[in-house]
Amino acid sequence: MLRLIAMFALLAAASAAAQPAPTEADFTARDYRFSDGKTLPELKQHYRTLGTPVRNPRGEIINAVMVGHGTGGSGTQFLQPQFTRLFAPGAPLDTAKYFIILPDAIGHGGSSKPSDGLKMAFPAYDYADMVRAQGLLLDHLGVKQLRLLIGTSMGCMMGFQFGIDLPGRAAAIMPLACNVIELAGRNRLWRAMAIQAIKADPDWQDGNYTKPPLNGMRVGVALQTLASSAPVRMQADVPTRAAADALAQRAMAAGLAGSADANDRIYQLDASRNYKPLARLSRIKVPVTWVNSADDFINPPGIGTPVAWTRAMAKGRFVLIPETAETRGHSTHTWSMFWEGELEALLARSQ
Repeated sequence: MLRLIAMFALLAAASAAAQPAPTEADFTARDYRFSDGKTLPELKQHYRTLGTPVRNPRGEIINAVMVGHGTGGSGTQFLQPQFTRLFAPGAPLDTAKYFIILPDAIGHGGSSKPSDGLKMAFPAYDYADMVRAQGLLLDHLGVKQLRLLIGTSMGCMMGFQFGIDLPGRAAAIMPLACNVIELAGRNRLWRAMAIQAIKADPDWQDGNYTKPPLNGMRVGVALQTLASSAPVRMQADVPTRAAADALAQRAMAAGLAGSADANDRIYQLDASRNYKPLARLSRIKVPVTWVNSADDFINPPGIGTPVAWTRAMAKGRFVLIPETAETRGHSTHTWSMFWEGELEALLARSQ
């Protein structure tokens, strides 16, 4: 298995090196009204594209695939070898065949967010706001219906939200690493604790800080590091106390270096507060393949009945990836070698 993983890594690196650089652009929606009642005169959405659009006689793009990122991430997270292998010649999402759209969701990356200037006065966006804005982005690009919508973690939840709020705008949906019930229990607990830690830091100053509230942010980094970990793999990677302690130092330093602005982070973590699509899953009529991992700390097996819930969708399928020393816990969602066979099957059954 290790030899196979190494081979996959080499092939992924080669395909990544052959990939052209993405095209980056911004779309601005005017007078965008959020579900909390606030309006932004201009809502910017940053996005990247790969490949060439194919248009029908009406000028509509018919080969678009949109990929949604996780909490705190951006479209750049899909430009890593473990994911770009999908875009290589002959691969399931070959960019010679598909037009790939990698947006930054509201509050993330290069899109409009609290740290642009409004700080805690920024509209309290949720997933429904984010999905509706992405629908406007697709209108701007000329995409009436996506060939495929993929989403990881937060993007997974936004995939279900997209399916129920914008039914029919994707011909197939592949949500990776999430659940369909109200975000509560341990998943809400770690988010709430991370938010509370930032707000309890004296340096936060109700969001008007002059220096980052690092003590509060450290709590969030620690919680998310554990939440994203894969226990079997981590035990193999750091089998001694000294190795674990060294990893803790590296992970904290990397987490703080890569952390969003503290106010942005509060908004990112709280955007899931209204998410609970379960009762409306029947609105999704297109083929869906929902994939979770057995070693996902955030969405562990045993929470609810996903196989039964999937039956609420006309063409739904649920897949659970078994835990091994090679899986990546919650982050298995971005390592396509574990689920790309399911992706190929979904594309085939949604022709």
